Amino acid sequence: MRDLFRYFLCFFSFYIKNNTSKFKKYNQVINDEIIAKLKKKKKNKLRKKTHIIFNKEIINLIKKKKLINFLRSPFIQKMFFIHNRLFIRNELNEIRKDKKFFIQWKNLLKEDEVGDPIRYFLYPKSSGNRIRQVYHLKKFCDFSHINIRTIKRVIEIGGGYGCMARIFSKINHKIRYTIFDTFEVNLLQYYFLKLNKLKVSIENNKSRINLISSIKVNNEIYYKNNSNTLLIANWSLSEMPLKLRNKILKLIFKIPYILISFQDKFENINNLKYFERIKRILDKRGFETQISGLQYYNNAILNTNKHFYLFARKN
Repeated sequence: MRDLFRYFLCFFSFYIKNNTSKFKKYNQVINDEIIAKLKKKKKNKLRKKTHIIFNKEIINLIKKKKLINFLRSPFIQKMFFIHNRLFIRNELNEIRKDKKFFIQWKNLLKEDEVGDPIRYFLYPKSSGNRIRQVYHLKKFCDFSHINIRTIKRVIEIGGGYGCMARIFSKINHKIRYTIFDTFEVNLLQYYFLKLNKLKVSIENNKSRINLISSIKVNNEIYYKNNSNTLLIANWSLSEMPLKLRNKILKLIFKIPYILISFQDKFENINNLKYFERIKRILDKRGFETQISGLQYYNNAILNTNKHFYLFARKN
């Protein structure tokens, strides 16, 4: 039912086309590079069943060389890309009413053509997914009262296809950005960011944007200077095995700004209770914290779970 509904919604944007032909030559180069990297991948045992299935789908997409339109793929949309959902209109309206819209948010909403994203039918300059990512940042800024341009470093747990990293490259072209994800998803992020002409590396920390899947490398990066650092984990930390979560959480408490979003339940885990406990730990460590529901998303059609933000900033 959900897949059919998602497919139907795509037609709302039938009149808006992306020019992906300009990427064809570079697409081939990057795809070949990714296939070479894929042959060197190592197995990761700390995964939930959902992610094992998803990563196999990504591998097939890479091997079949169909990345040029990857944001049209149903399984990518299901995991990473919200398009013509009606609740996005409410999030967009809230962004547009913000006093910083013209000086900050408007430019960040502008969608790229890489991956052939479905444009939002009520605001064709952007996509539902890009609007959503910008909305997360706006809500965090409302809570923390921080100037987002003062963030010098971002650590993102589970980076989707690289959309948030792309947004921060517009906020600050000198940003140091690290994404911790599975190796297969790192390859998808590498493709997206490379085609957007950004300098990106995988597990060697040589570029301003670094993609990592090793918890060992993750530890080394976290323990560096964390001042003016923002941690982002949108529906990622909450969908990891508890063993992996606990390893990462030891590092999270050292970071001054935290933006986490999660659904109340994932497989057999009660996430709301889990993050309420994390909030209490953060409170004891001198953080100002807040758990709040995603108002528009929670009231959306076909949404069976409740979704929440956990915001924190070090006092």
